[in-house]
Amino acid sequence: MSGRLVDRRILVVGAGTRPSDEPDPPVGNGRAIAVAAAREGAHVICADVDEAAAGQSAELARKEGGTAEVITADLADAGQCEALPGRAGAIDGIVLNAGIGAGFALAGTSAEEWDRVFAVNLRAHFLICKAALPLLGEGGSIVFIGSVAGLRPGSLIPAYDASKAGLVGLTRHVALEGAGLGVRSNLIAPGLIDTPLGREASRHWKHRGRVRVPMGRQGTAWEVASAAVFLLSREASYITGQVLAVDGGLTLV
Repeated sequence: MSGRLVDRRILVVGAGTRPSDEPDPPVGNGRAIAVAAAREGAHVICADVDEAAAGQSAELARKEGGTAEVITADLADAGQCEALPGRAGAIDGIVLNAGIGAGFALAGTSAEEWDRVFAVNLRAHFLICKAALPLLGEGGSIVFIGSVAGLRPGSLIPAYDASKAGLVGLTRHVALEGAGLGVRSNLIAPGLIDTPLGREASRHWKHRGRVRVPMGRQGTAWEVASAAVFLLSREASYITGQVLAVDGGLTLV
């Protein structure tokens, strides 16, 4: 097989897609990234708290002619986060896609909700990187999936916004520590992306449908995946510590 990720083992954390009752639901970012990496020749390790969802992503990757396996992990559990890179075996790249939101505005967010969001959205990423950095060799790449909510307020979920902003700082720190090891670290900040989670958010937060995107449409998970594949590949060998907004120009307005 030819492709940009041939002979590379890529761990995609948050590789499943939230179940949907829609007849033809869109794909989620994690699943699209797993499938796109497989198309480019990678062996993909699909990790998710939902084993069935991860298994569906792995099966789609195999249908594209790639190879894939499944690992279950609960990112709210610190021990499971620390063990995850070792369980994945030899890896050349990691995509950290998992994230949750809880609470609404400052007054509607409890300390427990704040801590739960930070545990999954930021602490887990820190622990996985801490364990993975010694295992990734020269040419290794870590790709964080953040959000434009970490660059500008807008989700109305303060714990989500703050945790995604924290990922920017973590990305840059990992880039600095990883540079001497030949490991790169970058962050993708998706804007309004048409995923099952995005559609659910639209049903709950009516303001989402009124957001003006300069390019006039929502993005797709496949567009996020294309950026992730590039940053995982050797084509991005001199890019580290950067934030790439995949947002149709949303951060321009």
